[in-house]
Amino acid sequence: MYVSVRDIPHGARPTTARVPRVVVVLGLVSLITDVSTEMVTAVLPLYATLALGLTPLAYGLLDGLYQGATVVVRLLGGFFADRLRRPKLVAGAGYALGAAAKLMLLPVAGAGALSAAVGVDRAGKGLRTAPRDLLIATAGPRDRLGRSFGVHRALDATGALLGPVVAFGLLALAPGDFDMVFVVSFCVAVLGVLLFVHRVPERRADARGVPETGAPGAREGKRPVSLRDVAELLRIGGFRRLLCAAAVLSAATIGDGFLYLVLLRNDSVTIRWFPLLFVCTSLVYLALAVPLGRVSDRYGRNRVFTTGYGLLLCAYLTAILAGGAAGAALCLVFLGAYYAATDGVLPAAAAPLLPAELTATGISVVQAAVAGGRALGAVAFGAVWTAAEGDAAVWTFAAALTAALLAAASLITRARDHRTEAR
Repeated sequence: MYVSVRDIPHGARPTTARVPRVVVVLGLVSLITDVSTEMVTAVLPLYATLALGLTPLAYGLLDGLYQGATVVVRLLGGFFADRLRRPKLVAGAGYALGAAAKLMLLPVAGAGALSAAVGVDRAGKGLRTAPRDLLIATAGPRDRLGRSFGVHRALDATGALLGPVVAFGLLALAPGDFDMVFVVSFCVAVLGVLLFVHRVPERRADARGVPETGAPGAREGKRPVSLRDVAELLRIGGFRRLLCAAAVLSAATIGDGFLYLVLLRNDSVTIRWFPLLFVCTSLVYLALAVPLGRVSDRYGRNRVFTTGYGLLLCAYLTAILAGGAAGAALCLVFLGAYYAATDGVLPAAAAPLLPAELTATGISVVQAAVAGGRALGAVAFGAVWTAAEGDAAVWTFAAALTAALLAAASLITRARDHRTEAR
């Protein structure tokens, strides 16, 4: 018999309104790690299309790999975090794998080697995401999950903001020296791993979802999580509907790199300022992550999540209808707001629906569905762009996202909203 997080007695939950210390530390780890990752992400579209000469379809396949490489590993990361009850161990392995992937970029000379390096980096991200989110979800009270995830995502967004700035500065000092960007990225990633290892405590959840700090043998005699338990998650109605809605919406998502290339193609920005597009998006994300997290706690996480994809649709339309720097700026505002309304809100919406002993697994299932949908969307968008023009591809995906919103609206509004219970 499962025990849900919502079944924990009120007295067993923390009552402080402050964001738990571990959430802040995990946010700092994500900040440092994202500086490393976004340094590479900011130059990857230019590096792939200009330095390596990849076509839009080839870049679409690469972007699909970038998203899809995390699907299976996300599931494994969540499953083993719950089965071993060692989320820090699993997440730490993911951070280390991501750091090692940066060194793999140095000898890259073709699409195959670049795909391998990107695949390893994304596998590391997939492995660490669900265990890290489990540490956040169990660190504080359920009625403040949106705020906790919002604070973490805000710090994460700060790293995403700083990474492209560092890449921009390095390339300004040494134009075209992508190897220097990769070396600095690796060194920064190692700092993130060290902070995680030394400052994040290991937390083991007991059968009620209350963190344990005892010895490893303290769990002896309790049945470990099995694959059959994971399959049972799909029998939870609210979770199943949220999962389907997230998958449908993500399949109509255009990757940031593609959207920025559309702005570049329409002369809304120049190549010189291309890396800073990531900065602007992250700045909006940083400004809105905590406020929208608090709004989701108060008015419903499902509603805020759905609204986020409406903002993404506005970003699509702005990219093709509004020209010049002003149009590009408005597009980036919508894009950053979309991330702030969805990235942290989705796991915050999923966690209360899940059995306490399968929280990491359930979060990983939702995130894997999103990653898989984005991978399919990236390949499809690259194919449409290759067959037609960039604007036509954006129009196609704008129509697809509109249809996805209509299909997902009924699903996600029926998913059980725990806003009232959380109060």
